[in-house]
Amino acid sequence: MIHNQILAATRRHFLRDCQVGLGGVALASLMGRSTSAAAEETGAPLAPKRPHFAAKAKNVIYLHMAGSPPQHDLFDWKPELVARNMQPCPEELFQGERFAFIKGTPKLLGTPHRFAQHGESGAWISEILPNIAGIADDLCFVKSMYTDQFNHAPAELLLYTGSPRQGRPSMGAWVTYGLGSENQDLPGFVVLISSGSNPSAGKNNWSAGFLPSVYQGVQCRSQGDPVLYVSNPPGMDRDVRRLTIDAIRDLNELQADAFGSPETTTRIAQYELAYRMQMSVPEVMDISREPQHIQEMYGAEPGAGGFPNNCLLARRLVEQGVRFVQLFDWGWDFHGNSKANDIAVSLPGKCAPMEKAVAALITDLKRRGMLDETLVIWGGEFGRTPLNEERNGSTFLGRDHHPHCFTMFMAGGGVKPGMTYGATDDLGYFITEDRVHIHDLQATIMHLLGFDHTQLTYFFQGRHYRLTDVHGEVVHDLLA
Repeated sequence: MIHNQILAATRRHFLRDCQVGLGGVALASLMGRSTSAAAEETGAPLAPKRPHFAAKAKNVIYLHMAGSPPQHDLFDWKPELVARNMQPCPEELFQGERFAFIKGTPKLLGTPHRFAQHGESGAWISEILPNIAGIADDLCFVKSMYTDQFNHAPAELLLYTGSPRQGRPSMGAWVTYGLGSENQDLPGFVVLISSGSNPSAGKNNWSAGFLPSVYQGVQCRSQGDPVLYVSNPPGMDRDVRRLTIDAIRDLNELQADAFGSPETTTRIAQYELAYRMQMSVPEVMDISREPQHIQEMYGAEPGAGGFPNNCLLARRLVEQGVRFVQLFDWGWDFHGNSKANDIAVSLPGKCAPMEKAVAALITDLKRRGMLDETLVIWGGEFGRTPLNEERNGSTFLGRDHHPHCFTMFMAGGGVKPGMTYGATDDLGYFITEDRVHIHDLQATIMHLLGFDHTQLTYFFQGRHYRLTDVHGEVVHDLLA
C-alpha cells in the first residue's frame, strides 16, 4: 500500500511532504541557511562536524567512581583537619547548609590514612593509592571542582548532560556528534559498567537526548555476549541474518521515503552497525588476546567482570578507534553507616583494584604512544564532607555528600602533567583558589577535542542547545 502511495505521489507532493529533501534544501537556501542547518532542524542524522581548531585529544576515557570518592582520604591532605579530628564543627561552616543525611552539630573528621608527597611535582597522595602515587607526574589534579547538586542522580546528569534534569544529550553523545567514529565497525561511544549496578542516573548518563539516537552510548558487558542480542539465535547463520537485515532495510526505506522520519534512517544505520559488530565486537572485547603480563598489570581476569577488565577493554577500544569510552564503577558512596562503607575499614579494599587498574591504563597508553591523544579523566559527581556523618548514631566513619569542593584528575590528551590546580581551606570545606565548575570542565574537555563549546550546538524546540547550556569557561591553565 505504501509503495502504491509513493508511485502515485506527484512532484508537488514530494516537495511538500519530504522533510529533509529538495523542499528543505530550497527553503534553507531561501532563508540563507545551509543544507546541514536545515537537516539539523528536522532532527536528521548529520555527518560529523569539523573541529573548530586543531585538537589535542582524539579520544576520551572517562572513569567515573559512582557515588563519589572521599577526596580528604585520597588526594586533599588536610593536617589541620586531622589535628581537630572529632571536634565539633564550627557553626559558621554548617549554619544554613543542606545535607543529605547529617543532622545536628556534626564533628570534624580527619582522615585515618597517611599521606606523602610523590614525584617531582610533589603531589599529596594517600598511602592507599600506591600505584597512582607512582604515576603522579603524569597526572593533572584539580582540587577545586564544585557543582550545584548534592544528590547522586541530579549531580551525574549535570556532569554528563549539562542539566540536572533528564532529556539532554550526554557528553559522549555530543563528542560523537561532533567527531564521529574512526571505526565504522564499532560504535563511536561505548559504556562499561562494573561492581554490579548502574549509576544513580542510569542510562541517562549516556543518552543521546534530543540528538539522533545513533549518537547514544552502547553499553557493553565484560562477561557473556559483549552486547545483548548481538549474537545470532540458534538456527540462524550469518547469511540468513544478512537476508533478514536486507529485508528490514527495504521496509524501513519505504517508510523513510513515505514519512521522512529521521529516526527511520537512524534505525537503518543501527541495524547495519549491529551486523558489523557481530564480527568486530567479540574480537576487541576478548582480553584473553592480551599478553599475560599486561593482564596482570591491570589485575584483569578473562571471563570475569570488574573494573580492571573494563580498564583494559577501554584501552583496546580506543586503540580500535572508539571515540568516547565511559566506565562507571559502583560503590564509592562512603557514608559510614555500615562496615561496608567505612572509610577506615573498607575504603582501602575498594581502592586497591581500582588504583592498580587506573595506573596500568595510563602507563599502558603512555608506553604505546597513545596517551598524548587520549584524554583520561577520573572522578565522581561531587565531593564528601570533612565531617563525620554519624547517621543514626553509627560508630563507623563516613562522609556525607558535599557539592562545594571535590578533586578530580586528568592525564594525557593535552592537559599539563605533574600539576595541581586549585586549593581548598584548611578543613577542606570551601574552595580558596581557582574554582572550576562542572560547566568549566565540560568546556575544557570540548576544547581539548578541538571544539569551541559555544559553537557545537543542536537546534531543538526553537533554539540552539549545547553541552554547557549557557555557561562554562575553558580553564586554559590546565592546558599543556
